[in-house]
Amino acid sequence: MNRTGFVLLVVFAGVFFVGPEALGQTDIESLIEQTGVEPGPVASRDFPGWREPRKIIVRDIGGLYDEIRDMLPGVEFVRVLTEEEAIGKAAGADAILGFCGGRLVQAATDAIWIQVFGAGVERCLTVDKIRQGEVMLTNMQKMSSPVIGEHVVAMALGLSRGLIEFSKSMSDSRWLRNSDIGAGMQSYGGKTVLIAGLGGIGTEAARRFAALDMRVIGTRRSSREGPDFVEYVGLSHELFELAAGADFIVNALPHTPETEGLFNAEFFNAAKRGAYFINVGRGKTVVTRDLIAALESGQIAGAALDVTDPEPLPKSSPLWQMDNVIITPHVSGRGGNRIRHNILVRENLRRFVAGDALLNVVDPELGY
Repeated sequence: MNRTGFVLLVVFAGVFFVGPEALGQTDIESLIEQTGVEPGPVASRDFPGWREPRKIIVRDIGGLYDEIRDMLPGVEFVRVLTEEEAIGKAAGADAILGFCGGRLVQAATDAIWIQVFGAGVERCLTVDKIRQGEVMLTNMQKMSSPVIGEHVVAMALGLSRGLIEFSKSMSDSRWLRNSDIGAGMQSYGGKTVLIAGLGGIGTEAARRFAALDMRVIGTRRSSREGPDFVEYVGLSHELFELAAGADFIVNALPHTPETEGLFNAEFFNAAKRGAYFINVGRGKTVVTRDLIAALESGQIAGAALDVTDPEPLPKSSPLWQMDNVIITPHVSGRGGNRIRHNILVRENLRRFVAGDALLNVVDPELGY
């Protein structure tokens, strides 16, 4: 094959691998098809207090303000960088993009819609007007799912292939070919991975694990339905039973009253001895002291945590010093998602002005 043919082959393979979304070709129709996001149950025009919007507060992240400032004639977009700045400019705002704090909601007396730029909404739901449904809340659920799925797989490989300990040896220029680290390395092919929470993140992680020749099982709150690459979908109450047969356990659950402290000593004792635990859900779903005890005893062979409780994780936490723990500072959703986020924001803006139902509306009772 000549050089030109080789280059074309590489380019074609790259396009096939990353897909049109990574090349910036995603539109709203494709995004809805890819993620399954749905409109909320109530049209904006039917929500108490709706009017044709005149002023919208915008937290400017990733160039969002420049993308939308001329999008809707007759609407004043007010650019802010901090929540304090937003509070000072909140009077008369019909909607807020990027912040949901109680003082801001109180100051923005006309606002009936808040769009946050993350999936977790625990902080927002502490605000009375949001919790009571007086303000529509939309989030970025499923927007970061593919890249978080990649992060989960990277963490799993790091744990099973001894990459934590090997990386620490590099500072001393040590060649540890015959060490116990190598003896403890595992192949992940054919192993069972349990995904707790087959939502957007869980499904994308499951897709990638299945492609690595792993057996994938999972749980869902609402039904036993799942994609064909998941061998078995159990309900929430089956979590402990399924954990007993899993080599890897991935927590992709949101923080709700039902999930708070779910991963505790009882759960870790029920898990298969030597399993790996990965958390990209929420820190408060895990009892940290119980996880530490399970790691120290060897009941859990290793853990990879993108979220912790508390967060940030205190310097005094023994998790920092453990050779079988990977910690990333709540960054699993970064890299490659800004296009998807901005597309969703633009579509929700269009829908809000038209009085249509918004996408990714949070149910305050469910907490997501």
